[in-house]
Formats: sequence, structure tokens, C-alpha cells
Amino acid sequence: MAVTAEEVMATYEDLAKLEAQFDDVETETIRYQHKITKPLYAKRAEVVAKISSFWSLVFEQAPMEIDESIQPTDSALLLGSIHNFSVERFEIDSDIENGEPRSVLFRFEFNENEYFEDKVIEKKFWWRYGKDGTIGYVSEPVNIKWKDGKDLTNGLLALARAAWEEDQAVPKKDGKDKKEKALGPAASALKKKMEEHEGAVSFFAWFGFVGEKISAEENAEVVAKKKAGEEIEAEDTEMQDGDDEDWEDEDDLEDLEIFPNGDDVAMALADDLWPNALKYFTAAQDDDLGSDIEFESGDEDEEDEEEGSSAQKPSKKKHKGCAHGCEH
Repeated sequence: MAVTAEEVMATYEDLAKLEAQFDDVETETIRYQHKITKPLYAKRAEVVAKISSFWSLVFEQAPMEIDESIQPTDSALLLGSIHNFSVERFEIDSDIENGEPRSVLFRFEFNENEYFEDKVIEKKFWWRYGKDGTIGYVSEPVNIKWKDGKDLTNGLLALARAAWEEDQAVPKKDGKDKKEKALGPAASALKKKMEEHEGAVSFFAWFGFVGEKISAEENAEVVAKKKAGEEIEAEDTEMQDGDDEDWEDEDDLEDLEIFPNGDDVAMALADDLWPNALKYFTAAQDDDLGSDIEFESGDEDEEDEEEGSSAQKPSKKKHKGCAHGCEH
């Protein structure tokens, strides 16, 4: 039996409403889970503060989304200097009305190092809803005070921040988020730098992630409608005559994300590495034990070999990315 277009549209609307209800339940689940686990995280912080290498070992065992982003040149700094890491659900921690529990603040604390002057680097991710149905993270590029010749991002992070500030300063068109002119001098310089950049991008370029183009005002309007049970109609984004140049520039801005999968790394940090830090620390200890046993076994085997054997001694095994001189 053929299904009419009207029936299909009605079904899509029902599915959309059901999806929104699932999203509401997930939001409340995260909110409740945070409430009951917050005291436990506080106790955990007190205990692990006594273990100087805790967070470096945790990051050595980081989940794939994070591990793949840590380049060999990052390891000495990230794993060798980090001494504390924390995640805050800042919108609900601050009792913001209708605060979004997915919004997170990451706080990295470092020992004195040869790469940058900062002792603490923080980055916020706002979870927002757009009028066009877009949902996702919004962030602001964060500068790092690199020491001379030590910028692991090769200038990308500083340019990302400059381009973002430049974009924020451009007036909106007709009260909308669309800008009169998308690309300015800083954005153009960033685009050129990205085209010239060779090799993998440093993990520290993650601090330059921007994400979705959704303002706080737009998000508040959509959230209010969701709470009131109103249907949210996606705004018409069809290209109008004479907008060709603006749209090309908007596309250019989309391409200026220096760390495109920054939201994936943020989610992995907040929803995996942070809550499962004890598991990753234990895994690192198990690796240590396994390496020691393997090394000792190798010594015993070598002692049994006849003198004059040309066999080489077994080498000590190291953790992936181990950067603080730890041999196991």
C-alpha cells in the first residue's frame, strides 16, 4: 500500500518530537549523574593529588580519540609536565537557570616547563542548539604564552584566536548571525598558514577549536521554545541573489578550523578519560608490572645462555608516549 507524502511528513514530525524527548531524558540523566558523583570526584581529587604522576599516566593510557591527537612532539610537554586535570559542568555548577549539563570546562595544570609560561590553561565548551536544527559544541580559541621558538602549533593557535576576535568584531547583517564580510586579514593569514602547514597538527591546536556558529542568544531562544513545547522551525538558509560572495567567505571560515575533530576530543575527555581516570591509571600500573616481569624473565633467560653468545640483551619496554624518563 502506497504511503502518501502527507503521511510521510507526519511520521517525520512524530519522530522529531520523539527524538527531542529522548534528548530531554538524556539531559536530565547527565544532570542527575553529575549531582550524585560530584562529591566522589572531590574525594578522588584529594587522593590522586598525592600521586605526582597520576595524570601523566592517565593520559598515556588515553582513549583513541585523545591518543591519536597527541603527537610525539607533544608528549614531552603534555605527559612530562601535566600535574593536574579537571572537568567542570560549569553551567549547572554555577546554578545557571536551565543550565546545560553538557557544557564543560577543561582545566589543565602544568609544572614549569621549557615550552610555555602558563601554569594553568582552561578551555570552555558550550553545548548549544541552533535555529536550523544544528546541535553541538561552541568554543573560543585560547591563547598559550609560548616561549621563543617553542610553539608546537607553529603559529596556528595565535592566528586562530586573532581570526576569531576579528570575526566577533564584524557587525551582524540584519540582526542575524551572518556577517557582512567573513574573511579579514587575520582569517586570510590563518588560511595561508594552514595551507603551508606540513605534518600532523599538535594536540595543543585543540585549544583553538571553535565549533558550531551558534550564539548564546540563538541558543536561549531555541531552548525556551523547547521548554515551552513549541515547534522549532528551521530558518531558511537558501542562498539569495547577490549573496554568492558572502557564502563563499562563509565556506572559507568553515575551513579555518585548525582542529576539526575538537568536539570529539572534548567528549572523550569529559565522558571517558575524566570519569574513568582510575581505570586508566590502573591499566598503566598493570603495564608497568607486565613490563617488569617480562624484563626479569629476559634476564633469567640470558643468564642461562652460554658465554660468548651473540644474542642481544632485551631492551626495557616503555609506555606509549612516555615522556618523563620512565623506563619499565
